[in-house]
Amino acid sequence: MQIEHNFSLLPHNTFGMDVLADTIVSYDNAEELSELLRNGKQQLPLPLLHIGEGSNLLFMHDFPGTVFLSRIRELSVLEQGNGHVIVRVGAGWNMDRFIAYSLEHGWYGIENLSKIPGQVGASAVQNIGAYGVEAGDYIYAVNCVSLEDGTVRRFSHDECNFAYRHSIFKEEEYRGKYAVCSVEYRLDLAFKPQLNYGGIRQKLVAIGKEPDNLTAFELRDIVINIREEKLPDPHVLGNAGSFFMNPVVDRSVSKRLLLQYPDMPRYDVDGGHVKIPAAWLIEQSGWKGKSLGRVGVHVNQPLVLVNLGGATGTEIKILSDRIINDVFENFGIRISPEVNFI
Repeated sequence: MQIEHNFSLLPHNTFGMDVLADTIVSYDNAEELSELLRNGKQQLPLPLLHIGEGSNLLFMHDFPGTVFLSRIRELSVLEQGNGHVIVRVGAGWNMDRFIAYSLEHGWYGIENLSKIPGQVGASAVQNIGAYGVEAGDYIYAVNCVSLEDGTVRRFSHDECNFAYRHSIFKEEEYRGKYAVCSVEYRLDLAFKPQLNYGGIRQKLVAIGKEPDNLTAFELRDIVINIREEKLPDPHVLGNAGSFFMNPVVDRSVSKRLLLQYPDMPRYDVDGGHVKIPAAWLIEQSGWKGKSLGRVGVHVNQPLVLVNLGGATGTEIKILSDRIINDVFENFGIRISPEVNFI
């Protein structure tokens, strides 16, 4: 474990906010984190904040409390058989590296999540998703330490309350109160590609690849290629990936909008609800590729807000609020940020 003070968080947030944390704690296993919180918490400045690679948050100012960083990189097979493998992976693993490792070992299911930034721990908190797959579809359990008293707790899949971009860790009672130390993924031992989302089939046609002959590695490469075509590298242009969630609306709202926009993209959620891409709503509202001072909307993907250089969290929030208001005025739909404001 390592404890440092007056620590720059610039390397720990993909938006490139140059802010300071009063204290930062980097830990290597759940036991030492639990021990610190049970017996040494009174020495830590409050509030407490656990982050991963900072790919889904926006610092509005210096952080006056303690930031925790996981360096847990264990990986072990807990069970294998009957077409599945259960793997416990440390929260400090980079998610994309874990996906690559899984494919190398013949574990399948999460290849559509390739190239999403962030750590394995965050994949459970945010229930990350892309191209028809969500992390929660494959998470068997999540092992945590309480930031309040250091107790260890294991959340089963059902207890995690996974839904679109949602988990129990985002609910009021649990938000910010647990550090995810490891995630147990239940993966397939047979490759069953999911291709009907996000332009994957169009890409297969473009490269002349038959779906029946597709390998998991090739699907991963296609997903990465699609993401790289649309999304900016945060090392080059500060961003947090998709800034907004796709709104789920009543089917009557979709029918109303289709009268005016017959080509509006939409996806059935259930019998009464439809998901409308926030990117389409933002583009139709005229924001794609536009800037507001030192912040802007990416030219290739309207879901992505970018730091054009030296921007503050306040400037990004102002842009976010403008976009939310314009979309609401144009469509009567209120989109919500996926990014956490700190």
